[in-house]
Amino acid sequence: MFGKRNATLPLAQASMAPPAAAAARLAEPRPAAVEARRPPPPPAPVESAKSDEYYQMKSMIFGALIEAIDLSQLAKLDGESAREEIRDIINEIISLKNVVLSIAEQEELLDDICNDVLGYGPLEPLLARDDIADIMVNGAGRTFIETGGKIQLTNVRFRDNAQLMNICQRIVSQVGRRVDESSPICDARLADGSRVNVIAPPLAIDGPALTIRKFKKDKLTLDQLVRFGAIAPPGAEILKIIGKVRCNLVISGGTGSGKTTLLNCLTNYIEHDERVITCEDAAELQLQQPHVVRLETRPPNLEGTGAVTMRDLVKNCLRMRPERIIVGEVRGPEAFDLLQAMNTGHDGSMGTLHANTPRECLSRIESMITMGGFSLPSKTLREMICSSIDVIIQAQRMRDGSRRITHITEVMGMEGDVIITQDLMVYDVLGEDPNGKLIGRHRSTGIGRPRFWERARYFGEEQRLASALDELESQNDATAA
Repeated sequence: MFGKRNATLPLAQASMAPPAAAAARLAEPRPAAVEARRPPPPPAPVESAKSDEYYQMKSMIFGALIEAIDLSQLAKLDGESAREEIRDIINEIISLKNVVLSIAEQEELLDDICNDVLGYGPLEPLLARDDIADIMVNGAGRTFIETGGKIQLTNVRFRDNAQLMNICQRIVSQVGRRVDESSPICDARLADGSRVNVIAPPLAIDGPALTIRKFKKDKLTLDQLVRFGAIAPPGAEILKIIGKVRCNLVISGGTGSGKTTLLNCLTNYIEHDERVITCEDAAELQLQQPHVVRLETRPPNLEGTGAVTMRDLVKNCLRMRPERIIVGEVRGPEAFDLLQAMNTGHDGSMGTLHANTPRECLSRIESMITMGGFSLPSKTLREMICSSIDVIIQAQRMRDGSRRITHITEVMGMEGDVIITQDLMVYDVLGEDPNGKLIGRHRSTGIGRPRFWERARYFGEEQRLASALDELESQNDATAA
């Protein structure tokens, strides 16, 4: 029924290099998710725990499949046809080897092996779920997920570290990168833009460590962030205006605070006739404008040459006639080039960086420029920062797992050697409910006219801005009453 082919093909090699049909299937867009909503209660375990006997049986059937199947022919099939072909052959193997399985166990085994050959193995059920924000694999035996703002252990496990390493290599090879003992750290991305980080032995002592920051299938909007409580409605209106009137802005926050999500939301208000250039370590921004150029850094090759850094990309942007430059994450001397771009006619440029407060954000920008070898006086650097950045938006992941926009802060100018800022909106934590969820409110700081008022008037948005500020102020009065 099925001839013996590729009998000498090593199992690890077969699982590491999937056929082209698999890549095509993975690149297909996933079905649209239902409208975003508050994260549901912690879900049931992703899958039932599997015994060592199950993995031994699976390994035996997998080996027989590799001997029986013609991978070159499989590569010519589309994803669904390839999956059906594999299922037919596995059913015959189970029958010939007299393996006794219930219908449910056989279906589970079929899905597992199809995922191993055509997809990302045990990760497939996790990647299919839209309520998971992060997948964290700590070696073959322990996989954690973050859902609803909380981290939980799953029952997902890999056959061994070799299988996990093969899947890591499969992921990074699809974006032209590699991970092995000579290059054990790698940043990559999945076809849907989800961010991937791999750190392999010998640096990872207990086996490869794989971290995936998943993207929702449906891109979030500011209106949805309002429904989640991340920001008050008038605060969201102010952010829409800031994005539309081409303020230069930096989104600041800690790891997992929602910086990239917020940046994606703000890019919705870029006009469709603007030329936008994005620079990222791993391309994950999801801009909807028709005129977008996406650039991505490149690591060095085997000889240690050929690297293209973020600074190289930002400097090159200035020669590409951009109207806005968006830097996915500022983490080094490219901060200087981004400030230069903001200060030389590229209004509306944006970037994110790691900092815990707006004031710390300004200090970090200064530190990154200094560490890049620029020998400019501190006052000169601060004057450049003041003349370049209009607004800092602070995002924070709260202790209950929720994410909030805690500050909308303007950069006003200099007084002596000190940068002066003013908050338009801040978030106050008032307490917590019986379930441990934080209770808070977004409030106005009473600023009558922000610094970008004239810019809003130039774009015809001053009435909207005035209404949003008045509504935010009226919420203060209502709360006080």
